[in-house]
Amino acid sequence: MSLAGSVLAALLKTDWRFVVLAGAATGLLASSLAGEVDPPAGWPFLIAATVVGLSLVRFAHSLLRSAGATTAEAGGPSSCAPGLVPAATKRPASRALRLAIVGIVATLAGLWLGADRIAAIDRGAVAAVDGRNLATLGFVISPPRTSRGTISFPIHTPQGNLLVRTQLEIPELPVGREVAVQGTLSDPEPWRVASLRRHGIAAVLDAQLVELTGARRSGLVGRLDQVRDRAEMALERGMAAPEAALARGFVLGQDDRIDPRTVDDFKRSGLAHLLAVSGQNVLLLALLAMPILAALRLGLRARLAAVLLLIAVYVPVAGAGPSIQRAGVMGAAGIVATLAGRPSSRTYAVLLAAFITLAINPRAGGEVGWQLSFAAVIGILLWAPALRDLVLNRLRRGDRAVSPARRALAEGFGMTVAATIATAPLMALHFDSVPLAALPANLLALPAVAPVMWLGMITSAVGQLPGFPVEPINALNGVLIGYIAQIARWLAAPDWAVLSVPISGAAGVALAYGAMLGVGALVMSAARRRASLAIRRRVLYAAVAGLALIATIALARPGGASLALSEPGSLTVTVLDVGQGDAILLDPPGGEPVLVDTGPPEAEIAQRLDRAGIERLAALVVTHDQLDHSGGVAEVVGRTEVDALVHAAAAPSLGAIPGATNRIQIAAGDTLRSGALELEALWPPPSLIESEASDPNRSSLVLLARWEGFSMLLTGDAEAEAAPVSPGRFDVLKVAHHGSEDSGLPGLLARSEPAAAVISTGAGNRHGHPASETIGALDLNSVATFRTDIHGDTRIVVDSAGWEIHTASSQ
Repeated sequence: MSLAGSVLAALLKTDWRFVVLAGAATGLLASSLAGEVDPPAGWPFLIAATVVGLSLVRFAHSLLRSAGATTAEAGGPSSCAPGLVPAATKRPASRALRLAIVGIVATLAGLWLGADRIAAIDRGAVAAVDGRNLATLGFVISPPRTSRGTISFPIHTPQGNLLVRTQLEIPELPVGREVAVQGTLSDPEPWRVASLRRHGIAAVLDAQLVELTGARRSGLVGRLDQVRDRAEMALERGMAAPEAALARGFVLGQDDRIDPRTVDDFKRSGLAHLLAVSGQNVLLLALLAMPILAALRLGLRARLAAVLLLIAVYVPVAGAGPSIQRAGVMGAAGIVATLAGRPSSRTYAVLLAAFITLAINPRAGGEVGWQLSFAAVIGILLWAPALRDLVLNRLRRGDRAVSPARRALAEGFGMTVAATIATAPLMALHFDSVPLAALPANLLALPAVAPVMWLGMITSAVGQLPGFPVEPINALNGVLIGYIAQIARWLAAPDWAVLSVPISGAAGVALAYGAMLGVGALVMSAARRRASLAIRRRVLYAAVAGLALIATIALARPGGASLALSEPGSLTVTVLDVGQGDAILLDPPGGEPVLVDTGPPEAEIAQRLDRAGIERLAALVVTHDQLDHSGGVAEVVGRTEVDALVHAAAAPSLGAIPGATNRIQIAAGDTLRSGALELEALWPPPSLIESEASDPNRSSLVLLARWEGFSMLLTGDAEAEAAPVSPGRFDVLKVAHHGSEDSGLPGLLARSEPAAAVISTGAGNRHGHPASETIGALDLNSVATFRTDIHGDTRIVVDSAGWEIHTASSQ
């Protein structure tokens, strides 16, 4: 049978519960996308989407049913699951119409419910009023995070939720503890707004005071905090700190103490899902509890009720995130169905989980973890049983039954492969990459994962008893955790561990999943060798088309690679070693690269772009018309597709450049964008552009580059004494005029507090750049300084975790 056909048949059953849940979940999800728009405005779209969706599902099901009929004629199995009759063959059109109406009404009800829940969540947030001082008490909601020396954590206060950030040295802040904070409110950075709103946060408090009061949450949630605290302390006893931190992540989802390099290893190797509690934890909890409860001579119903209670406790103790919510709901739905004496429907459990998690927070659908979680579950439903059976058929020897250990490994293999494949398009969408190491890493870690979770859960449970000796359990668990960490290190190291495969937008994801289904059908058909030749030929055609779509999507990345090795999902800024001159390449994910200046003619910047495979630039920005900055413009424009040639003051040498048809003149206040990268012009003002003709340096463009939370000041040759800009705080400074003496530099450094600076200058230049006064000012302000004459190409890599600098001399 085809499991895809089984799922579609379940969706098309005349059981109204499926239709209601699917429609309500759709409405809840749509309510978060609608934002502040009045719900009725979305009615026509939702009605049309629901009707089209039902039509597409019925069309797909009819194709599968047709294929199943042909297969059955050839002696193969029917595509319908036992007990499920295709709706199209048994139900009249009037029944289908009534189901469509029920689905539309449920969708609209979900939309209204979602709008009401979003309004309630927003009412529970502290309103952001820039500059307003606030002193308040609040309870820590989740563990603090540290990035570039700034600690941030959410708290719940009587006024509502808010995010606290500080650079103070603060004590450890366990979840549920009360803190006293005092500081200044501000709006969050634009790139953080959507993420914070999903957690009911609208304001950031820059705190000058953070103190524990000694109080903690009360009531049931306080009791659960105490359970979590005892579990954390038990997991730390008798285990080395690195393994203990991983144990907290594996069992409780608390990853705040894990070394950032280890987190990166788990991400690159595709094992990061182990650091967040999910459906795997709930499944393993049930598998651990059932035999223990059976040994206590409890009946089946009593055992199932006890497991249900354990899940209800485990979900909030593990943080109650979207993935564990979804897993808890699905596990509970299956148990309730068993208690009621009814066969559990996996499709119904998935829909119920989607509905409940979205009813709690309609914006949860925007969380990457929520999307990946449901994609993994659906992939497991579609492909895991078939993959398991393929392995079991290879392991089975004659008529002998497969041992429980081998069956467990086959189950794990099927789930691992199915989940890895099903989440790949979403990984490409959100992170512009797919971890190729994920499949081998997960298969190698598979034998240790369940024992690690079980031992950790046993430790957490018996650790609730004062003085219970958990050290022997943790000693064994530490060895297994060390093995998994070593797998992560090994498979994160190769260059091929992560493949850059960006997908853009919903259409790209839909094409990728369509292609994946075609390829999956081909593989399953060929492996089982049950389908007729005609059916296999059709599936082969669909798979070839699918592979072509995947190749098209994989090769359709705008812009191409940067001069230095780019990392998926990150901004790469490369200050190029072009001798005595400037050339800076900014390569954002999801956008075309931008080149600021080209260096002198001898730098041959166009050839370097060619060698890197860069065929197109969103913009070529010329800060000012001097040979050490614009000497390669004609060459770049002649060999590379340039969307816009950007400059400030009139540039006579640019007027005769062939092919540069789109010229843009900008001044202070103008902004350029490529993807999420923003370049704001801070200098020169329009009046200076119109009047200045004698000193090109004074009218040189000064740009502030921003991407997510990172910012870099690109100064061209405009020294701070001549271009008194006020950019606020930023992270990295490109020192003006190759490091020449600048009396305004100390003031700029004091106002802006950059952490690093890059000087683009040539070795042994006749100007004596950089000046000793410039180096002294940077040293006095503790600014880490990099020079292209010493360090070569200097590359700044920025991602969601922060930024770091790499140089050619260190590679």
